[in-house]
Amino acid sequence: MQKRKIYIAISLIFLIILVFLIFRPKSSTEGNEILAEVKSGKFKVEITTSGELQALNSVQVMGPTDARRFRVGNFTVEEMVDEGTVVKKGEFIASLDRTELFGRFEDKRLDLEQAQALYEQTQLDTALVLRQERDNLLNLEYDVEERELVLEQSQFEPPAIIKQNENSVERAKRDLQQAKDRYRIKLMQEKARMVEVSAKLRDVQSDVTQMEEVLEKFTVTAPQNGMVIYVWGRGGKVKEGSQISSWNPVVATLPDLTSMQSITYVNEVDIRKVKPGQRVDLGLDAFPEKKLTGKVTKVANVGQQRPNSDAKVFEVTIVVNESDELLRPAMTTSNTIVAEEIEEANFIPLEALYSQNDSINYVHLKNGKKQEVKLGLSNSNYVIIESGLQIGDKVYLSTPSWAENVAVNLLEELDGKRNPDFDEISASPENITQRTIED
Repeated sequence: MQKRKIYIAISLIFLIILVFLIFRPKSSTEGNEILAEVKSGKFKVEITTSGELQALNSVQVMGPTDARRFRVGNFTVEEMVDEGTVVKKGEFIASLDRTELFGRFEDKRLDLEQAQALYEQTQLDTALVLRQERDNLLNLEYDVEERELVLEQSQFEPPAIIKQNENSVERAKRDLQQAKDRYRIKLMQEKARMVEVSAKLRDVQSDVTQMEEVLEKFTVTAPQNGMVIYVWGRGGKVKEGSQISSWNPVVATLPDLTSMQSITYVNEVDIRKVKPGQRVDLGLDAFPEKKLTGKVTKVANVGQQRPNSDAKVFEVTIVVNESDELLRPAMTTSNTIVAEEIEEANFIPLEALYSQNDSINYVHLKNGKKQEVKLGLSNSNYVIIESGLQIGDKVYLSTPSWAENVAVNLLEELDGKRNPDFDEISASPENITQRTIED
């Protein structure tokens, strides 16, 4: 009885195995093979990059630019508004430490008082000296008149007396002329003294006035409406406690938020597709629902190497068409540059395309043929088929099992345009490899 049960169990096991072998799924990959249909419609060649928003125009907020004239080398920022603060023209942005210049200003004010005192003293001295000279001239003129009267009254005197009186008149006239010459020289001397003290006074007054104007600029205000963006200095971003040089006293920048641009970088493979004037679709990482448009305005001629990357990239500038209060400098953007746009084209997925010796591009058709195709533009997912396929044809996205010994059906229009080294031997299945398209 026990043996009978064992036999029955073994028989059932063999029966199950037999049924499984008969009805099991075929090992062929045909059931897993995926087909794609040749589609027709608008075709875009797009390049997707990420960028960073910048203001198209920005104004530098400057501290006192003339402070170096007064031997002030650096300024310390005492107070400053937070980065990102939106200000209007004339509103406060920062205040700088004015201690050093203020000390020199006080010294210069003392110099001004001394210069004013010297000027007034010189005026008084000049007035007194010239007055004395004029009085002396007047007295000498009287003396000449008196001696001429004496000469006139001595006409009937002895000749010796007349001669003596004549000599006396000549001596008086000579003294008067010498006094006039001396007065002219003295007048010139006193004028020169006044010019000297006046020039010194003007210089000191000018320095004091300029120092007052410079001291006013230690309180930095906004030259226009905008958002305060910190600038980078020698020790990092300029903020409270930072020092700035009087040779480049930039405190911050005020970007014009009404006109923005996105700075992005395109790799050296795709840069030849990018040209000024191309349309760009932009998105904001901070506001995914926000959609913007732009235009390529500048493409760098020289590549550069980005940090932590071996690939060379080229800087591309994209101007944003729209103006939006949500746009802020340093926001990350997603940029889709429309390099080419064809209204009507036939295209297939890149996965369906194969290449033989880099000379023949072909696909596997559903009807069991290998068909050569003439390629057009391609993007990251699809490639245009200019010849070899019709709309509605279905192609395999993976190599079908029947393709091993099937020859490629060549296009007559490509005769003479293929690799001249191609021959029938190179058409063997082992030379067929799937190709990744990089247009």
